[in-house]
Amino acid sequence: MKRMLAAALLALALYLPAQARHPHGVSSKSVVKSSSKTNRTSDDAEFKRMLDEFYAAWSTLNAENAARFYARDADLVFFDIAPLQYHGWAEYANGFKQVAQSFSSIKLTSNNDAKVTRRGNVAWTTATFHVTGAQKNGQAIDLTCRHTLIWERRGGRWLIVHEHVSVPMQ
Repeated sequence: MKRMLAAALLALALYLPAQARHPHGVSSKSVVKSSSKTNRTSDDAEFKRMLDEFYAAWSTLNAENAARFYARDADLVFFDIAPLQYHGWAEYANGFKQVAQSFSSIKLTSNNDAKVTRRGNVAWTTATFHVTGAQKNGQAIDLTCRHTLIWERRGGRWLIVHEHVSVPMQ
């Protein structure tokens, strides 16, 4: 444990000075100029709208309603609360069908704190969202979750190529 802590501190000590020199983790020569403030505002609005539609789709307890948001590559990895991970959309959809069978209702609601970062045809969103619902056994759920999505623009559409959902330990 002490060795792991020492290694982590050493890595952090090496990383932070480099990060201070290049705040975006890349050399200043390779930084892509960001779009204008108007374009960023437009991107933010587009992604926030997509996130609202995304949460509404999952709230139906039917993975097929959320399918339109996901790339279909078999080698993509999606991290959810349970189980730990899925490989590819097909595995994710099938896994969610199993989870959904234990719920009578669920509602995912954005906490309106989404942050959008876009670099060309890749974007990532970070946000928190609230989940309420009822399991078929009568148990209520009420969670606040963290959510990171990586999107790739393909054929004129933004598709999720990676997802990470987590719940803070409290």
